[in-house]
Amino acid sequence: MGRSGEAVERLEEIMRTLRAEGGCPWDRAQDIRTLRPYLVEETYEVLDEMDRVGEGGPWRALCEELGDLLFQIVFHAQLAGELGEFGLADVATAISDKIVSRHPHVFEGKTVGGAEEVLQNWARIKAEERRRKHGREGSVLDGVPSAAPALLRAERLTEKASRIGFDWPDLAGVRSKLSEELDELDVALASKEARAIEHELGDVLFSLANLARFTATPAEDALRAANARFTRRFHAVEEGLRARGVPFGTATLAQMDALWQQAKAAEAGVPASAPRAAVARLELGAPEPARAHAFWSSVGPALGWTVEVDGGEWSVETPGLCLCYAAGAASAATLTVDAPGLAADAHTRVRQAGGTVLSERPLVFRDPVGTCIHVR
Repeated sequence: MGRSGEAVERLEEIMRTLRAEGGCPWDRAQDIRTLRPYLVEETYEVLDEMDRVGEGGPWRALCEELGDLLFQIVFHAQLAGELGEFGLADVATAISDKIVSRHPHVFEGKTVGGAEEVLQNWARIKAEERRRKHGREGSVLDGVPSAAPALLRAERLTEKASRIGFDWPDLAGVRSKLSEELDELDVALASKEARAIEHELGDVLFSLANLARFTATPAEDALRAANARFTRRFHAVEEGLRARGVPFGTATLAQMDALWQQAKAAEAGVPASAPRAAVARLELGAPEPARAHAFWSSVGPALGWTVEVDGGEWSVETPGLCLCYAAGAASAATLTVDAPGLAADAHTRVRQAGGTVLSERPLVFRDPVGTCIHVR
C-alpha cells in the first residue's frame, strides 16, 4: 500500500474512533443535515485559498483546507457506512468507474479531435448513463445543482447547453445579445415597474455569465476578485478617513472618492504621492524560525504579502520590505507596513496561526516570535 492509501486509512480510523462509543460527543451528535453548513463552509475556504495561490501565495494553506474538505467527505461516508449504505471505498470506486467510462479516448484507445469533442462525448455518455439508470435520457441540463450560486449556475447552464450545439457561433453574437439585454433593461428602468426591472436585470446578468463562459473567464471567480478589490479599497478609504480625523459617517463623497482613487492607483503600482524610503531587508532573531515560517505562510497571503523560499532560506515579501528570521534570541521589533491585499478575516487568520491581535481596525498584532506589526 502506498503512502496515500495509508494516510487515508488512518483518517478513516480516526473518524471511526470519533464516532464510536466513548468517542467525541460532538462528532457522535452529527447527522447528514447538521454537517451541511460545515461542508459548504469548508468548500468556500478552499476557494479562498485557491484565490490566494492564484495570486502568487503559498500552497501549504490550500493543502490544509483541502484536508478539512476531505474530512467532511470521510465524515459523510462514515455516516453512510454506519447505516450499511456505503463506505469511503465505495465513493472512490464510484468516481473512478465514472471517470474511466467518460474518458474512452484515454482508457479505451478512441480518438477525439480536441477538447470540444471531449465535452460533446461527455454529454452523450452521461445521457446514456441516465437512460440505463432511469429509463430516459433526461435533460442535458441535469446535474447543475439548483442550490449553486445563481451566477455560477447560469454559467454552467449555458455551458451544458453548448455541448449539444445550442450556442453562439462567435463572441460577437454573445456581446450583441448583452447589448440587446441592456437596452431592454433601460426600457424597464424608465417604466419604473419593479417586476420588469427584475426580469430584465436577470437577463443582463445571465448574458454576462454567458459572456464569461464564452471567454473562459469564470464569472464567479471574476466577481469574487472584484469583491476582494472593493473590500481592500474600501478598507483603505476607511483607514484614510481615520488617519485624517474625519468622524465616522461624516465624510463627503469627494473625500471618499479621492481616497478610493489613491487605493486604486496603489494597487496598479502607480504612486499616488512621492514614494516612501524603504528598508530593503530586515533580519530578526527567533528561537524557533520554523514556527515563524509557519505563521507567515498562513498569515502573509491575508495581507497581500508572499513568503518566498530560496533554497533553505525564506523571507516575507511586503511592499518595500523583506523580513526574515534567523535562529537566535527573539527580536523585540515593531514594524509599520502596508498591506495591499488585506483580507477581511486577516485578524482571524492571525489568531488561528498563533499570533496575538492587539487591534482589529487598524490591524495591529504580534507574531509568535513577538514582532509587533502595525498594518496601515
